[in-house]
Amino acid sequence: MTTDLQDTRPGRHHDDVVIEFGRLRPQLIRGARMFVESVAVPTLLLFVLLHTAGLMWGLVAVIGWCALTLGVRRLAGQALPGTLLLCAGMLCGRAALALVTSSALVYVLQPIFGSVLMALLFLGSAAIGKPVTMRLARDFVALPTQLLHHQGMRRLFTQVAIVWGVSRVIDAGMSLGLLHVSLDLGLLSRLFSGGLTVLTIGVCVAWGLRAMRRMPGVTLRMRAV
Repeated sequence: MTTDLQDTRPGRHHDDVVIEFGRLRPQLIRGARMFVESVAVPTLLLFVLLHTAGLMWGLVAVIGWCALTLGVRRLAGQALPGTLLLCAGMLCGRAALALVTSSALVYVLQPIFGSVLMALLFLGSAAIGKPVTMRLARDFVALPTQLLHHQGMRRLFTQVAIVWGVSRVIDAGMSLGLLHVSLDLGLLSRLFSGGLTVLTIGVCVAWGLRAMRRMPGVTLRMRAV
């Protein structure tokens, strides 16, 4: 996504901010691939090996899968996205700690605590009027300074932060509920968590586009190719 500070088309004010969106399909493909690499495959590996070869081999397989994923990308000359490196690092850290403690419960509880902390971060930042989503957006998109001070955009970032905070609360509650039923369901909750994350992203994108279309001084433009 790119932003233009001016738009010279007839009928547009000279100070309008134009936000141009690129093609959505490549982003969806990359997101789906990352979900498979960092959530689906490691979870299923651990689930299967936990009931066949044992906890230790399951955790070793998770760490090995992370190394294999990064190694294949590197050998193929592909870029290693920062998000993938972060997910792989966190996954290896979870597996290593569970391996040291010899506890599958430790592996399952770590992302639950993470979701609680994320909920506090999102909701707390929204409550004090400094939504962390604004900072996160600047890490991915080059937004002009005046857009960040736009009252409507600040309100939108605050609303998105609340949506993410509520989503993380639901994620933690869902995972704890499934873990209370059984360890297996607690482990598989990571798959449901991924689905909830995808749903949250979809809600935030739809909400954001709808809000920006109605926002004075902001114009959306979809890139043709």
